[in-house]
Amino acid sequence: MSKKVKDSHTVMTQLILPNDTNHLGNLMGGVMMRWMDIVCALSGMRHCNGPVVTAAVDHISFNEPIALGSMITLECFVTRAFKTSLEVYVEVFSESFSGVKTKCNEAFFTFVALDEETKKPVKVPAVIPESERELQLYESALRRRELRLIMSGRIDPKDADSLKMLFS
Repeated sequence: MSKKVKDSHTVMTQLILPNDTNHLGNLMGGVMMRWMDIVCALSGMRHCNGPVVTAAVDHISFNEPIALGSMITLECFVTRAFKTSLEVYVEVFSESFSGVKTKCNEAFFTFVALDEETKKPVKVPAVIPESERELQLYESALRRRELRLIMSGRIDPKDADSLKMLFS
């Protein structure tokens, strides 16, 4: 069974409190990464109707500091499903009291779907992209997946079919 991207759309909002900040009064990166992992896992669980575990996280850069007292919103959705894994895209926005939103971060998380009883990987539903943006992320997901597999040593670069056209 296939599922639409919008079925996995998940939003989480947090208030930055003193315990979340570093000595400069800004959100600690590890706290943000934890929240990103949680919201992406929820999105993956919605898509798979079951448990998922984090397998990989792509490059995370901290583009804008997020100050104590700020509100942040994390928005994510599944971009593509493979055999037993799926990719989730997340964006992080800070919001001022005047309502101005600033994009602070984005990343791709990879999850593996598990059978609830055996804890073994299970097949995941295919993804149906509908919007232009969803289609672009869906189509580029295979290249990102191959790069992850190369970086982890799980495939040889010469076997990355979707990347060959970039280097030939």
